[in-house]
Amino acid sequence: MSRDSTATCIDLLLAIILPPLGVFFKFECQIEFWICCLLSFFGWLPGIVYAVYAITRD
Repeated sequence: MSRDSTATCIDLLLAIILPPLGVFFKFECQIEFWICCLLSFFGWLPGIVYAVYAITRD
């Protein structure tokens, strides 16, 4: 397992527990982070779905 895939696994685990945190570690304070914060504010599940999408979309 390469270092990049390990980081992605950790980001995904954080995205499930606390969606904005997983997105923050990948994108910092870019628009993806703020979208995830907004969706998480409206509900935990939309935040998770968007976080997983944003992290894996490369």
